[in-house]
Amino acid sequence: MSADEKIQQAIMILQRIAEDTGVPRNIRRAANEAIKILQSKTYTQAVRAANAISVLEECSQDPNMPLFARTAIWQAVSVLEQIRDL
Repeated sequence: MSADEKIQQAIMILQRIAEDTGVPRNIRRAANEAIKILQSKTYTQAVRAANAISVLEECSQDPNMPLFARTAIWQAVSVLEQIRDL
């Protein structure tokens, strides 16, 4: 799987969180921020992935996060951690 495909997979996971009204607003906001970072073309794919991981790990510590949302964020982080610059 290419880095572009991994980024798209992570974006799809994060969009599910961002669109779920059962998820607290601050977590949906973090998911949207991570999506914007991933869609930006300013940095390399690995740098964008690392920046998105940073945002997601910070919000994943929120005790108000529903379990399914935390699992989805971990899944997105897992996909993003596989992206490396050549």
